[in-house]
Amino acid sequence: MSMAQISALVCGVGGFGALVAATTSNEWKVTTRASSVITATWVYQGLWMNCAGNALGSFHCRPHFTIFKVEGYIQACRGLMIAAVSLGFFGSIFALFGMKCTKVGGSDKAKAKLACLAGIVFILSGLCSMTGCSLYANKITTEFFDPLFMEQKYELGAALFIGWAGASLCIIGGVIFCFSISDNNKTPRMSYTYNGPTSVTSSRTKYHGGEGDFKTTGPSKQFDKNAYV
Repeated sequence: MSMAQISALVCGVGGFGALVAATTSNEWKVTTRASSVITATWVYQGLWMNCAGNALGSFHCRPHFTIFKVEGYIQACRGLMIAAVSLGFFGSIFALFGMKCTKVGGSDKAKAKLACLAGIVFILSGLCSMTGCSLYANKITTEFFDPLFMEQKYELGAALFIGWAGASLCIIGGVIFCFSISDNNKTPRMSYTYNGPTSVTSSRTKYHGGEGDFKTTGPSKQFDKNAYV
């Protein structure tokens, strides 16, 4: 079992869980502390609900009742995060089938292809989440630093940082999965063949040549020194 694949699986699955938590969270943007100190109320907004709370600890949330009245950047972030979660789910499945320690997925060559596919899917999932969170954060910062914007200003919520962290983990896990294929190609399996037991007589080697054949049929002959001239 490869430690690289285990690390990639932990990063990918952990990133997928972070993406799910960020998508369902209602803290994509919160009211600024300067205004909340005066009014003693906090407003949280997410992709699906708007929530308000006060200093007494009571909170009230209401969902976005219609899709058509939601701003365009929120709809874009919804689509990107849903795509990220879906890709992360399928990436986790492919990663489990592509692990060497599992008995499903076929041969080593098929497992290598599944691991590569899992890596590509994890990278796409991370890119979708990174794009969605960055788009939402760009909208918040643009309104916050705009002196002509007179409506309620918000700050970055915790869900954005969770989404960025999950996207980074998915990308790291995907890259490790893709590079694990090269490790498999560098260490091929060695195959050995069994030829059966060998007898004593078959292990003796005999030299058969042409003109240089020689056989010893008796005791060695004695030659005088003139024979070598």
